[in-house]
Amino acid sequence: MPTIAPLDLAGHCVDARFIRDVPFFALADGTVHRLDNGHKTSEVHDGLLRAVLSADGKSLLTGGEDGRVCSTGLDGEVKELSKLPRKWITALAAAGGAIAFGSGRSAWVHSADGTLREFAHERSAEGLAFAPKGLRLAVARYNGVTLHWPATNSAPTELEWKGAHVSVVFSPDNRFLVTSMQENALHGWRLEDSRHMRMTGYPNKVKSWSWSVKGKWLATSGAPAAIVWPFAGKDGPMGKAPLELGTRGDSLVTAVACHPIEEIVAIGYSDGMILVARFTDQKEVLLRRPGKGAVSAINWDASGHRLVFGSDAGDCGVVDITA
Repeated sequence: MPTIAPLDLAGHCVDARFIRDVPFFALADGTVHRLDNGHKTSEVHDGLLRAVLSADGKSLLTGGEDGRVCSTGLDGEVKELSKLPRKWITALAAAGGAIAFGSGRSAWVHSADGTLREFAHERSAEGLAFAPKGLRLAVARYNGVTLHWPATNSAPTELEWKGAHVSVVFSPDNRFLVTSMQENALHGWRLEDSRHMRMTGYPNKVKSWSWSVKGKWLATSGAPAAIVWPFAGKDGPMGKAPLELGTRGDSLVTAVACHPIEEIVAIGYSDGMILVARFTDQKEVLLRRPGKGAVSAINWDASGHRLVFGSDAGDCGVVDITA
Protein backbone atom coordinates (compact mmCIF):
# COMPACT_ATOMS: atom_id res chain seq x y z
CA MET A 1 0.00 0.00 0.00
CA PRO A 2 1.17 3.56 -0.67
CA THR A 3 2.17 5.57 2.39
CA ILE A 4 1.28 9.23 2.92
CA ALA A 5 3.29 11.83 4.82
CA PRO A 6 0.65 14.51 5.54
CA LEU A 7 1.31 18.24 5.87
CA ASP A 8 -1.60 20.29 7.19
CA LEU A 9 -1.25 23.92 6.10
CA ALA A 10 -3.59 26.89 6.47
CA GLY A 11 -5.12 28.04 3.20
CA HIS A 12 -5.28 27.35 -0.51
CA CYS A 13 -2.34 25.45 -2.03
CA VAL A 14 -1.62 27.07 -5.42
CA ASP A 15 1.21 24.74 -6.40
CA ALA A 16 2.90 21.60 -5.10
CA ARG A 17 5.96 20.07 -6.75
CA PHE A 18 9.41 18.60 -6.17
CA ILE A 19 12.46 20.83 -6.53
CA ARG A 20 15.14 18.21 -7.06
CA ASP A 21 13.89 15.75 -4.42
CA VAL A 22 12.48 18.29 -1.96
CA PRO A 23 8.67 18.77 -1.78
CA PHE A 24 7.63 22.43 -2.15
CA PHE A 25 4.17 23.86 -1.46
CA ALA A 26 3.21 27.40 -2.56
CA LEU A 27 0.21 28.86 -0.75
CA ALA A 28 -2.09 31.72 -1.76
CA ASP A 29 -1.12 33.65 1.39
CA GLY A 30 2.37 34.11 -0.10
CA THR A 31 4.27 31.50 1.88
CA VAL A 32 6.35 28.72 0.34
CA HIS A 33 6.76 25.57 2.45
CA ARG A 34 9.24 22.76 1.94
CA LEU A 35 9.84 19.39 3.57
CA ASP A 36 13.62 19.15 3.94
CA ASN A 37 14.61 17.45 7.17
CA GLY A 38 11.55 18.99 8.75
CA HIS A 39 8.93 21.55 7.75
CA LYS A 40 10.44 24.88 6.71
CA THR A 41 8.71 28.08 5.58
CA SER A 42 9.76 31.09 3.47
CA GLU A 43 7.74 34.32 3.41
CA VAL A 44 7.75 35.24 -0.29
CA HIS A 45 4.75 37.35 -1.36
CA ASP A 46 1.92 39.44 -0.04
CA GLY A 47 -0.54 37.19 -1.86
CA LEU A 48 0.72 34.50 -4.26
CA LEU A 49 -0.99 33.86 -7.60
CA ARG A 50 1.26 31.67 -9.76
CA ALA A 51 4.13 29.23 -9.32
CA VAL A 52 6.26 27.30 -11.84
CA LEU A 53 9.48 25.31 -11.80
CA SER A 54 12.57 27.24 -12.87
CA ALA A 55 14.14 26.17 -16.15
CA ASP A 56 17.18 24.68 -14.38
CA GLY A 57 14.96 22.79 -11.92
CA LYS A 58 16.72 24.30 -8.90
CA SER A 59 14.11 26.76 -7.62
CA LEU A 60 10.43 27.63 -7.51
CA LEU A 61 9.43 30.77 -9.43
CA THR A 62 6.42 32.66 -8.12
CA GLY A 63 4.37 35.74 -9.00
CA GLY A 64 2.15 37.63 -6.61
CA GLU A 65 -0.38 40.33 -5.87
CA ASP A 66 2.58 42.49 -4.77
CA GLY A 67 3.85 42.81 -8.37
CA ARG A 68 6.96 40.76 -7.62
CA VAL A 69 8.47 37.79 -9.43
CA CYS A 70 10.64 35.76 -7.06
CA SER A 71 12.61 32.54 -6.88
CA THR A 72 12.82 30.35 -3.79
CA GLY A 73 15.80 27.99 -3.73
CA LEU A 74 16.42 24.66 -2.06
CA ASP A 75 17.90 26.50 0.91
CA GLY A 76 14.78 28.65 1.27
CA GLU A 77 16.53 31.80 0.10
CA VAL A 78 14.14 34.18 -1.67
CA LYS A 79 15.42 36.34 -4.54
CA GLU A 80 13.38 39.10 -6.18
CA LEU A 81 13.85 38.80 -9.95
CA SER A 82 11.53 41.56 -11.10
CA LYS A 83 8.95 43.99 -9.75
CA LEU A 84 6.00 45.80 -11.34
CA PRO A 85 4.60 48.25 -8.77
CA ARG A 86 0.82 48.18 -8.26
CA LYS A 87 0.31 45.19 -10.60
CA TRP A 88 -0.73 41.59 -10.02
CA ILE A 89 1.43 38.91 -11.66
CA THR A 90 -1.24 36.63 -13.09
CA ALA A 91 0.80 34.45 -15.50
CA LEU A 92 4.28 32.94 -15.38
CA ALA A 93 6.54 30.76 -17.57
CA ALA A 94 10.23 29.83 -17.71
CA ALA A 95 12.61 28.44 -20.35
CA GLY A 96 16.38 28.51 -20.73
CA GLY A 97 17.50 31.54 -18.80
CA ALA A 98 14.33 33.49 -19.60
CA ILE A 99 11.28 34.14 -17.44
CA ALA A 100 7.99 35.47 -18.81
CA PHE A 101 5.29 37.03 -16.66
CA GLY A 102 1.98 38.68 -17.39
CA SER A 103 -0.13 41.41 -15.85
CA GLY A 104 -3.06 43.20 -17.45
CA ARG A 105 -2.61 43.54 -21.20
CA SER A 106 1.15 43.03 -21.22
CA ALA A 107 3.62 40.18 -21.03
CA TRP A 108 7.23 40.79 -20.04
CA VAL A 109 10.27 38.64 -20.78
CA HIS A 110 13.20 38.82 -18.37
CA SER A 111 16.15 37.45 -20.38
CA ALA A 112 19.20 35.63 -19.08
CA ASP A 113 21.31 38.77 -19.66
CA GLY A 114 19.03 40.76 -17.35
CA THR A 115 17.15 42.75 -20.00
CA LEU A 116 13.40 43.21 -19.59
CA ARG A 117 11.19 43.47 -22.67
CA GLU A 118 7.48 44.28 -22.69
CA PHE A 119 4.97 42.88 -25.21
CA ALA A 120 1.69 44.80 -25.18
CA HIS A 121 -1.62 43.32 -26.40
CA GLU A 122 -5.05 44.74 -27.14
CA ARG A 123 -6.67 42.48 -24.54
CA SER A 124 -5.41 40.97 -21.29
CA ALA A 125 -2.56 38.45 -21.42
CA GLU A 126 -4.15 35.51 -19.61
CA GLY A 127 -1.71 32.62 -19.99
CA LEU A 128 1.94 32.18 -21.00
CA ALA A 129 4.04 29.27 -22.28
CA PHE A 130 7.46 28.90 -23.87
CA ALA A 131 7.97 26.47 -26.75
CA PRO A 132 10.06 23.39 -25.91
CA LYS A 133 12.69 24.47 -28.47
CA GLY A 134 13.73 27.99 -29.29
CA LEU A 135 12.75 31.10 -27.37
CA ARG A 136 9.17 31.38 -28.65
CA LEU A 137 6.52 32.69 -26.27
CA ALA A 138 2.79 31.98 -26.57
CA VAL A 139 0.38 34.46 -24.99
CA ALA A 140 -3.22 33.29 -24.50
CA ARG A 141 -5.67 36.19 -24.91
CA TYR A 142 -9.21 37.01 -25.92
CA ASN A 143 -9.95 35.53 -29.39
CA GLY A 144 -6.77 33.49 -29.67
CA VAL A 145 -3.03 33.28 -29.05
CA THR A 146 -0.12 35.56 -30.00
CA LEU A 147 3.29 33.97 -30.66
CA HIS A 148 6.36 36.15 -30.02
CA TRP A 149 10.08 35.63 -30.62
CA PRO A 150 11.47 37.66 -27.68
CA ALA A 151 15.10 37.43 -28.84
CA THR A 152 14.34 39.05 -32.23
CA ASN A 153 12.35 41.95 -33.59
CA SER A 154 10.29 39.78 -35.95
CA ALA A 155 6.54 40.36 -36.11
CA PRO A 156 4.37 38.14 -33.90
CA THR A 157 2.21 35.35 -35.29
CA GLU A 158 -1.52 35.54 -34.51
CA LEU A 159 -3.63 32.39 -34.05
CA GLU A 160 -7.29 33.35 -33.99
CA TRP A 161 -10.33 31.62 -32.50
CA LYS A 162 -13.26 33.49 -31.00
CA GLY A 163 -13.64 33.32 -27.22
CA ALA A 164 -11.56 33.85 -24.10
CA HIS A 165 -8.38 31.73 -23.98
CA VAL A 166 -7.08 31.60 -20.41
CA SER A 167 -4.07 29.26 -20.43
CA VAL A 168 -1.80 27.78 -23.08
CA VAL A 169 0.67 24.92 -23.54
CA PHE A 170 2.90 23.57 -26.34
CA SER A 171 3.10 19.84 -27.02
CA PRO A 172 6.53 18.41 -26.07
CA ASP A 173 7.31 17.73 -29.76
CA ASN A 174 6.46 21.36 -30.66
CA ARG A 175 3.80 20.28 -33.20
CA PHE A 176 0.69 21.48 -31.40
CA LEU A 177 -0.46 24.39 -29.28
CA VAL A 178 -3.43 23.96 -26.94
CA THR A 179 -5.43 26.50 -24.93
CA SER A 180 -8.05 26.13 -22.23
CA MET A 181 -11.00 28.46 -22.67
CA GLN A 182 -13.37 30.37 -20.44
CA GLU A 183 -16.10 28.17 -21.90
CA ASN A 184 -15.81 24.49 -20.98
CA ALA A 185 -13.52 23.52 -23.86
CA LEU A 186 -9.98 23.25 -25.16
CA HIS A 187 -8.85 24.65 -28.48
CA GLY A 188 -5.78 23.61 -30.41
CA TRP A 189 -3.74 24.49 -33.45
CA ARG A 190 -1.38 22.33 -35.49
CA LEU A 191 1.54 24.73 -35.75
CA GLU A 192 2.77 23.72 -39.21
CA ASP A 193 -0.45 24.92 -40.89
CA SER A 194 -2.53 26.52 -38.06
CA ARG A 195 -5.24 23.88 -38.48
CA HIS A 196 -7.86 24.10 -35.74
CA MET A 197 -8.67 21.40 -33.20
CA ARG A 198 -11.74 21.54 -30.96
CA MET A 199 -11.91 19.50 -27.77
CA THR A 200 -15.33 19.94 -26.17
CA GLY A 201 -17.86 18.15 -23.95
CA TYR A 202 -16.51 19.20 -20.55
CA PRO A 203 -19.07 19.95 -17.81
CA ASN A 204 -16.55 22.31 -16.12
CA LYS A 205 -13.57 24.47 -17.03
CA VAL A 206 -10.24 22.74 -17.62
CA LYS A 207 -7.86 24.05 -14.96
CA SER A 208 -5.25 21.29 -14.93
CA TRP A 209 -3.50 19.41 -17.72
CA SER A 210 -0.42 17.26 -18.17
CA TRP A 211 1.42 15.70 -21.14
CA SER A 212 2.34 12.03 -20.99
CA VAL A 213 6.01 11.07 -20.92
CA LYS A 214 6.42 10.90 -24.71
CA GLY A 215 3.84 13.56 -25.48
CA LYS A 216 1.39 11.09 -27.03
CA TRP A 217 -1.43 12.02 -24.64
CA LEU A 218 -2.76 15.17 -22.96
CA ALA A 219 -4.56 14.45 -19.68
CA THR A 220 -7.04 17.07 -18.46
CA SER A 221 -9.36 17.90 -15.56
CA GLY A 222 -12.85 19.41 -15.77
CA ALA A 223 -15.03 16.27 -15.84
CA PRO A 224 -15.98 13.33 -13.54
CA ALA A 225 -13.06 11.46 -15.20
CA ALA A 226 -9.61 12.44 -16.42
CA ILE A 227 -10.16 13.21 -20.11
CA VAL A 228 -7.04 12.10 -22.02
CA TRP A 229 -6.68 13.23 -25.65
CA PRO A 230 -4.52 11.34 -28.16
CA PHE A 231 -1.81 13.42 -29.87
CA ALA A 232 0.38 10.72 -31.43
CA GLY A 233 -0.95 11.06 -35.01
CA LYS A 234 -0.33 13.92 -37.41
CA ASP A 235 -3.88 15.27 -36.86
CA GLY A 236 -3.69 15.14 -33.07
CA PRO A 237 -7.05 14.34 -31.44
CA MET A 238 -9.18 15.22 -34.48
CA GLY A 239 -11.68 12.46 -35.23
CA LYS A 240 -10.57 10.44 -32.21
CA ALA A 241 -12.35 9.87 -28.91
CA PRO A 242 -10.44 10.62 -25.71
CA LEU A 243 -9.77 8.11 -22.97
CA GLU A 244 -11.84 8.58 -19.81
CA LEU A 245 -9.87 7.41 -16.79
CA GLY A 246 -10.90 7.21 -13.14
CA THR A 247 -14.59 7.93 -13.75
CA ARG A 248 -16.59 8.77 -10.62
CA GLY A 249 -20.23 9.72 -10.46
CA ASP A 250 -20.07 11.98 -7.43
CA SER A 251 -16.81 13.95 -7.78
CA LEU A 252 -15.01 16.05 -10.40
CA VAL A 253 -11.38 15.71 -11.46
CA THR A 254 -9.57 18.87 -10.33
CA ALA A 255 -5.88 18.03 -10.92
CA VAL A 256 -3.89 15.64 -13.12
CA ALA A 257 -0.20 14.71 -13.43
CA CYS A 258 1.24 12.22 -15.92
CA HIS A 259 3.99 9.90 -14.69
CA PRO A 260 7.55 10.82 -15.81
CA ILE A 261 8.39 7.31 -17.03
CA GLU A 262 5.25 5.20 -17.57
CA GLU A 263 1.98 5.93 -19.34
CA ILE A 264 -0.07 6.39 -16.20
CA VAL A 265 -1.68 9.50 -14.72
CA ALA A 266 -2.30 10.62 -11.15
CA ILE A 267 -5.81 12.03 -10.74
CA GLY A 268 -6.96 14.34 -7.95
CA TYR A 269 -10.66 14.96 -7.23
CA SER A 270 -12.88 17.63 -5.75
CA ASP A 271 -13.36 15.54 -2.59
CA GLY A 272 -9.62 15.15 -2.01
CA MET A 273 -9.30 11.61 -3.31
CA ILE A 274 -6.26 10.65 -5.44
CA LEU A 275 -5.80 7.60 -7.66
CA VAL A 276 -3.55 6.54 -10.53
CA ALA A 277 -4.86 5.07 -13.78
CA ARG A 278 -3.03 3.34 -16.62
CA PHE A 279 -3.71 4.37 -20.22
CA THR A 280 -3.43 0.93 -21.79
CA ASP A 281 -6.01 -0.99 -19.74
CA GLN A 282 -7.55 1.78 -17.56
CA LYS A 283 -6.55 -0.11 -14.40
CA GLU A 284 -6.85 2.06 -11.27
CA VAL A 285 -5.02 2.11 -7.94
CA LEU A 286 -6.25 4.22 -5.01
CA LEU A 287 -3.51 6.38 -3.48
CA ARG A 288 -5.49 8.58 -1.08
CA ARG A 289 -9.00 8.46 0.31
CA PRO A 290 -11.16 11.62 0.27
CA GLY A 291 -9.78 14.39 2.47
CA LYS A 292 -10.19 18.07 3.25
CA GLY A 293 -10.75 20.25 0.18
CA ALA A 294 -10.39 19.68 -3.55
CA VAL A 295 -6.98 18.59 -4.85
CA SER A 296 -5.56 21.81 -6.34
CA ALA A 297 -2.02 20.70 -7.22
CA ILE A 298 -0.31 17.38 -7.91
CA ASN A 299 3.13 16.44 -9.29
CA TRP A 300 5.55 13.48 -9.46
CA ASP A 301 9.21 13.41 -8.54
CA ALA A 302 11.74 12.62 -11.30
CA SER A 303 11.84 8.89 -10.45
CA GLY A 304 8.05 8.52 -10.43
CA HIS A 305 8.17 6.95 -6.96
CA ARG A 306 6.68 9.85 -5.02
CA LEU A 307 3.73 12.17 -5.58
CA VAL A 308 3.29 15.57 -3.94
CA PHE A 309 -0.19 17.08 -3.57
CA GLY A 310 -2.01 20.06 -2.14
CA SER A 311 -5.66 21.01 -1.69
CA ASP A 312 -7.61 24.25 -1.71
CA ALA A 313 -8.05 23.79 2.06
CA GLY A 314 -4.32 23.35 2.77
CA ASP A 315 -4.51 19.56 3.10
CA CYS A 316 -1.10 18.67 1.61
CA GLY A 317 1.34 15.79 1.64
CA VAL A 318 3.61 13.32 -0.12
CA VAL A 319 2.58 9.86 -1.31
CA ASP A 320 5.26 7.17 -1.61
CA ILE A 321 3.97 4.54 -4.03
CA THR A 322 6.93 2.17 -3.45
CA ALA A 323 6.07 1.55 0.19
